[in-house]
Amino acid sequence: MNKSKRPFTKSKRSFRRRLPPIQSGDRIDYRNMSLISRFISEQGKILSRRVNRVALKQQRLITIAIKQARILSLLPFLNNQKQFER
Repeated sequence: MNKSKRPFTKSKRSFRRRLPPIQSGDRIDYRNMSLISRFISEQGKILSRRVNRVALKQQRLITIAIKQARILSLLPFLNNQKQFER
């Protein structure tokens, strides 16, 4: 029984680390519309944490900020405007 001995080699796939969506200097606040709008879908729904790639604590703060902005009518609750393309 002579088994072929092949040394284990790692795949040499280059992997690029994604930049975090929230920088250390960004404040998660209902007034920071440029930051909040990144975490809302086209329909106006809050995107999930897995899609956003943020930590649990950051996702909670984002959700609270979005809800506050909706109550103060800075953001729509729903975006049901259907756009017809011709």
